[in-house]
Amino acid sequence: MKIKLLLPSDAESYWALRLEALKKSPEAFLTSYEDAIKRENPISQVARNFTEEGNYTFGAFEGDELIGVVTLLQEKAEKIQHRANIYAMYVTPRKQGLGVGKALLTEAINKAKSIEVIEKINLSVVATNEAAKKLYTSLGFKVYGLEEKAMKLKGVYLDDEHRVLHIK
Repeated sequence: MKIKLLLPSDAESYWALRLEALKKSPEAFLTSYEDAIKRENPISQVARNFTEEGNYTFGAFEGDELIGVVTLLQEKAEKIQHRANIYAMYVTPRKQGLGVGKALLTEAINKAKSIEVIEKINLSVVATNEAAKKLYTSLGFKVYGLEEKAMKLKGVYLDDEHRVLHIK
């Protein structure tokens, strides 16, 4: 397995994995599969995101196959530039439990540590996702809040845990 920062040339592979994620784990993402497939030119949008300053998407590859992704996004506004956020964390189900997620998150955390102004990383995780919560805890993320009814999926409310990792 190899972890690398994704480039515009990886946009098509990323988009295919993103759609898989939205289909297989709808509770884990704010975006729905139905909304995602309505986007105009999604691959060119993704390619643009990969070149945006402060936006770092890492991919885990097995050979040429993209099997997992995570995005680290630094806040832009002056007063909150010391914060970054983890978004769009996903590992294809057949590769879960093999350390792919940990490798991706470690790469994102190391990137954040390499950016002088970033002092902390925030993320949110659906409160029922025990595997993800275990992973985040193992890397030092601490719970700082619970948002009840953060999302409503097919009539069912889901709570979000908000977590933080202080890196400086």
